[in-house]
Order: sequence, then C-alpha cells, then structure tokens
Amino acid sequence: MRAPYDSDISLQQFEEIKPFLRVTRFTTKPTTVNTYDVFCAVLYLLKTGCQWRMLPRDFPNWKTVY
Repeated sequence: MRAPYDSDISLQQFEEIKPFLRVTRFTTKPTTVNTYDVFCAVLYLLKTGCQWRMLPRDFPNWKTVY
C-alpha cells in the first residue's frame, strides 16, 4: 500500500473508468501491476508536471507508467 496523494481519485471513481482502460489494453499477458496505481501515477504527473524519472517510489516503475 502506498501513501495517498492529492492527485489520486477514489476507488469508486476508478471503477467507473476501469472498463475503458481494459478495452484499450492488449490481452497478450496478464497484468502484473496495479492498474489503479498506474492511473494515479499518470494523474500525479499531470498535476505536478514532474519528469517521468522523478516519480515518487510509491508508484510503479516510471517505464511501466510511461
């Protein structure tokens, strides 16, 4: 579990968005990272304007988020 950030959305809001994310993902391999954490990392990047490599370590690897 990671620390919450101001840019995070609630799990209820994410459940409404999740079906749209699953449609665009190729189903060649099973997911190994938490999709919610990846989505929140993108929101963090958009809100703070930080560089990809400067993502806090609470989030998945920056290459995974990218």
